Amino acid sequence: MSASRRSGTTDEVGPDEPDGSGGSDLLAALLDGMDAALCAFDADAVVTHWNREAERILGWTAAEAVGRHGLAGWAVRSADAEDVEGRLMSAMQAPGRQVHEFALLTKEGGRVLVRVQSAAVRGPDGKPAGVYCAFSEVHTQIDLERSIALSEALFQDASWGVVLVDADLRPAVVNAHAARALGTGRTSLLGRPLGELLAQGVEELESALTHVLSEGAPPAPAEIWVSLRTAEGDQRRCWRSGFLRLASPLAEEPVPLGVGWLFQDVTEAKQTEQEAALLRFRANQLHRAARAAAECENPRDAATVHLDFALAGFADHALVDRVLGGPPAEGDEPGAEVRLVRIAATPAGAPGPSLLTGAAGLPVRYGPAHPALQCVDRSGSVRASIGTVPAEQAREWARARQWPLDAVHSLCAVLRSRGRTLGVVTFLRGGGRSQFERSDAMYAEDVAVRIAAALDLAGQLPRQGLPGLPGPSEERPGDR
Repeated sequence: MSASRRSGTTDEVGPDEPDGSGGSDLLAALLDGMDAALCAFDADAVVTHWNREAERILGWTAAEAVGRHGLAGWAVRSADAEDVEGRLMSAMQAPGRQVHEFALLTKEGGRVLVRVQSAAVRGPDGKPAGVYCAFSEVHTQIDLERSIALSEALFQDASWGVVLVDADLRPAVVNAHAARALGTGRTSLLGRPLGELLAQGVEELESALTHVLSEGAPPAPAEIWVSLRTAEGDQRRCWRSGFLRLASPLAEEPVPLGVGWLFQDVTEAKQTEQEAALLRFRANQLHRAARAAAECENPRDAATVHLDFALAGFADHALVDRVLGGPPAEGDEPGAEVRLVRIAATPAGAPGPSLLTGAAGLPVRYGPAHPALQCVDRSGSVRASIGTVPAEQAREWARARQWPLDAVHSLCAVLRSRGRTLGVVTFLRGGGRSQFERSDAMYAEDVAVRIAAALDLAGQLPRQGLPGLPGPSEERPGDR
């Protein structure tokens, strides 16, 4: 018997034919290397081929299987043999492939449910010369079909973004949800660097992908903030992301094919969570400031206590200016000139508590359009920012407004008590912070109410060296 016969083939080399063992060995190697079990029958239902996967599933070796007539009594129960063999051999007369499911017997006597694909084998004259059958255990086939169905569902109907990223960190496959989230079409994403899609956050995302390729998937999802480039400008989004390392199942050792990146947009939930946390923090600061101010004997010190508590996490600098000569009287003409005097400010150098200024009573040199004067005139909050400009221009902007030179964002809140305007509190932020929002103005107004109440109380006490805050013993113009 030739080497090919021992491997499950029946080809033999005749004495007058050239040696064809190389082709037979190649065929045997191909059959034995298949992931699916394979057997073949000639036109008389005699087994002609039987590979190693068939041996693994059923336990019958090629030497035991090849040459047998049919499957009855050894691979199929005798009661089922006629039906099974009839269905298999019917493929000789049927076009294309046929799929069947039935039970086969193992060498130990057990039963295995298999799914079989059978098709006719044509001879040199084009007529059917036999049948080949590829089969696998049903549960293995179902697992494969389930995996394929899952992949197709993820890339078609999933309600979260799915992106397969290759080893070069470029999108290779993108589902519809991810394409919408990234603001582009599915095909236009393929092969493009992530930096072309994201204005910010690309370094963090690529770092996560690189880590997964080298170390494997992280134990928990990660929340990544990114900025998308859109026609309307950059849009900041938060994506809760999970990562899976993809490795080839065909390689002897795991070979990374890329990373599966699954993400869901949680921007609204995160913003709501952040806003709630910020409100809780600010409410706690107001509460702590009120308790600390209640222990101050001097109401002017209470005003600076409120100022210091407000600065935490809110601004870099703060200034308090009062209206020179006391609050405007009811009879004053609207739009009358208002002059402001600096009475408290945060230290210009090292961090520390706010300081009361001297008693000179000299007005600050604010221009007509200064935000603090606008705040007094409107009796409402005023926000101002320099925007994105060169550093020297930003410093000149702050210098012209008598503010610290690193200030680029300002928020002025009016100090009012008992229906009168007492002055202005100004909060300033540097370039490392975002500009003030409407919610920031509401918080500043709450702080301003407390500072105004303390300064109003200070005005009702005897003077203690602070200009423009008359006590009961002092006369004001028009009292007589």
